[in-house]
Amino acid sequence: MEAYFDEYGESEWHRFDRFALGAVHEHIHNHFLQRFVQPGSRVLDIGAGPGRFTQTLDRLGCRIVVADISEVQLELNRRYGVEKGFGASIEGYLKLDICDLSSLPAASFDVVVAYGGPLSYVFERRDEAAASCRRVLRPGGILLASVMSLWGTLHRHLAALRDLPVSSMVDIVATGDLTPDNDPTSRHKCHMFHSSELVELLRGHGFSVEALAASNALSTNLEPLLLELRQQPDRWQALLELECKATAQPGYVDGGTHLLVAGRAVALAA
Repeated sequence: MEAYFDEYGESEWHRFDRFALGAVHEHIHNHFLQRFVQPGSRVLDIGAGPGRFTQTLDRLGCRIVVADISEVQLELNRRYGVEKGFGASIEGYLKLDICDLSSLPAASFDVVVAYGGPLSYVFERRDEAAASCRRVLRPGGILLASVMSLWGTLHRHLAALRDLPVSSMVDIVATGDLTPDNDPTSRHKCHMFHSSELVELLRGHGFSVEALAASNALSTNLEPLLLELRQQPDRWQALLELECKATAQPGYVDGGTHLLVAGRAVALAA
């Protein structure tokens, strides 16, 4: 994945700006940060990319260690930190794989933010990734993660049922894996979770699940309407507030393009 995100480059900063749906997506993720991150928290922003959410953590008054598997993304984070004014909150920039955080001291962070799908990109190593995040969190600390959603992604990209062999769709739904074998047309390879699978993963590694939500549940596939609403600030704000409420409802959790989870690190037995 390092080469993928190196190549993706600056597009990673702009991905929330290309569509109005992206603005909704960013808002829901920021809503989770504002809800669970306390001012003054020491935060590991793993898979931070160029810093869209690093910027939010700075606004929340955090001390931040920025980490990513891509040197290109780390360099962009440094640059945007200077340009946008969030660099002063950053303690350091580290090239790290979420599956191996052994270079970091145990119990050294109040919060780990793993937005943008790091847990989805490691496929069968997701247990290693969850365990690594738990190790670096203090007891009572919070993991905030977003992963690709199986059913929400299928909803967003239902045209794949027309374009791919039915056997490929059956395999994708059965495994949750998007791979070169079942979709050779897509460069985006990842594991897509359903909510119960994500909850089971975190609980198996010493987390209690504090909250679970979807991203973009109400707004998916409604880009023309979103563009119209975005021109009317009062209606746009009303939409964002509705999304925050709706995406936390059990009936919507699996309906967005991403799943968001807040897991609290429980005290481990001596």
